[in-house]
Parts: sequence; structure tokens; C-alpha cells
Amino acid sequence: MSSRLLTHGTVVLGLLLVPWLAEARTGVSPAVRHWLSALVTRIDAVDRADRRGNTRGAAGTVVVRVEIAADGAVRQAEIERSSGSRGLDQRALRAVQGASPFKAPPAELLAETGVADLSVPVQFGP
Repeated sequence: MSSRLLTHGTVVLGLLLVPWLAEARTGVSPAVRHWLSALVTRIDAVDRADRRGNTRGAAGTVVVRVEIAADGAVRQAEIERSSGSRGLDQRALRAVQGASPFKAPPAELLAETGVADLSVPVQFGP
């Protein structure tokens, strides 16, 4: 199950939910789709506002694993799969961490631990 948003051809952000969710749910509720869309939009907005570094125009995909608490705060964010570029990897981490806090995730996304565990592919394009 995935949700994908193309934003102006600059940054493509997609979401892959952890396997426990795919096994637990056969469909995605409108509340989950809306929340994921808002999450992607917020991360993209933070990235667009971040003018640090010299990675503008660079291309690559970074997968960031992020744990979001029931209150919307990012508990942990780390590179799950590198783009091969330290600059792009750090840019993706800054965008995810800088977008916190998010709105509270829907209850159906929360694991028994009370967090939503997501893998967020962040694709940067020229």
C-alpha cells in the first residue's frame, strides 16, 4: 500500500507503511489517506523553505524511517536507505524532522507501542 504525491517536479515524496499495517488492513480509510497527504505536503513545504546546502538541482532517493508519536511529534528519524549523497540524505532528514510536529496520526496507524512507524521515500529530482 502506498500513497504518492508529485509536487511541481522538484521533490517527490511517497509513503510506504510498515508491513504490519499492510497485513492488518486491506484498505486505507479516508482519514489515513488525508493524514498521509498532509504529512507529505508538510515535509515538502519544509524542504522548499530550507535553503541550506548545495543540493538544489541534485537528484536521488532517500528512504527515511520515522516514528511519529500519538501526539504527532517525531520520536525518531533515521536514514533507512541512502541516496548515495550525504547532502541529499541530510536534506531529507532535515525536512522530516523540521516538519514535526504533525497532526496526531489516526489511531489505526498506531502500533501497540503508540507510534506510527513509517518509511518515507523522499525523491529529489532536477
